[in-house]
Amino acid sequence: MSFYLDDAQRQTLTQRRNSFTWRTEWPTWLLIATIYGGWFFIASHARALGLSAAIPLLALFSAWYMSLQHELLHGHPTRSACLNGLIGFAPLAVWFPYRVYRDLHVQHHDDPHLTHPEIDPESYFVSGDTWRHAGPLTRALLIARNTFWGRVLLGPAFSIAATATQALRKPLRGDWSDVPAWLAHFAALAVLMTWLDRACGIAPWLFIAGVGYPALALSAVRSFHEHRAAASHEQRSVINEAAWFWRLLFLNNNYHLVHHDLPHVPWFALRQVYETSRQHYIERCGGFLVNGYGEWAGLYAWVPVAHPAHGAAPATSRVTPVVSAERAGHLPRRLMR
Repeated sequence: MSFYLDDAQRQTLTQRRNSFTWRTEWPTWLLIATIYGGWFFIASHARALGLSAAIPLLALFSAWYMSLQHELLHGHPTRSACLNGLIGFAPLAVWFPYRVYRDLHVQHHDDPHLTHPEIDPESYFVSGDTWRHAGPLTRALLIARNTFWGRVLLGPAFSIAATATQALRKPLRGDWSDVPAWLAHFAALAVLMTWLDRACGIAPWLFIAGVGYPALALSAVRSFHEHRAAASHEQRSVINEAAWFWRLLFLNNNYHLVHHDLPHVPWFALRQVYETSRQHYIERCGGFLVNGYGEWAGLYAWVPVAHPAHGAAPATSRVTPVVSAERAGHLPRRLMR
């Protein structure tokens, strides 16, 4: 990855690698304790807090947990994939086995093929053939998914359906590699839901619908337009200068181009790497810079940000808020967004 580093970045990374924080990764260990401790504290005190408060808080912590799982699969806080997998195994966010998510996300990091629906498992585009053969309802849902609120409301259902379809198709093709992960996931989920129901007063349906689905919806805020179709793969990943709440919830994955360039860099170092070479990254992403997630919500609340078919003409005449490198140096550095 050194091809992508300028001198300032090299110096910053060298300093951080040799630091006590990077060597011990204590911020990630603290994060693990906070997320697990907070999640189980809220669940075990659900009756005292009231379900109207406990369920949204659990959804928030579950979304945070998914960000932690993303950090774990990239080799943090330990170099042991087995130990990291054990930390991320718990089904606190309901839907996907950690190992299945890990394998799909590693495939997503094939940067030259970002956004291509046949190769990138996290693409929100479909192939031209899929679009041509889709019926009116499917087309309407695909268009709606490419609006901000459509992604938040419908995106989780698409993800769940796609993952379930893959889970069923692989054994039919003779590939049973994911079956143990799914069986272990369902067993752990059954144990967790039984405890939530009997000890905490949280019914299984409420955990699934009130915690699991909203957690995916929160994560969909981050992924709404973090990748765009562009000729150069470096220009397909966004830089989102989000406020501190979103940076913490998404563990600085809003600096998405930095993460794709340097996936080995831990979450707590990403912002400094970006700030050290801000202009470099703005130029590298072709000005694909956003001033917080509110900008997407304002521009594309109910308007599709792109046509669902990969390589098709834009779905709307609105211009994606991509800025020139010259203008980017003068953008306000707001925190309240």
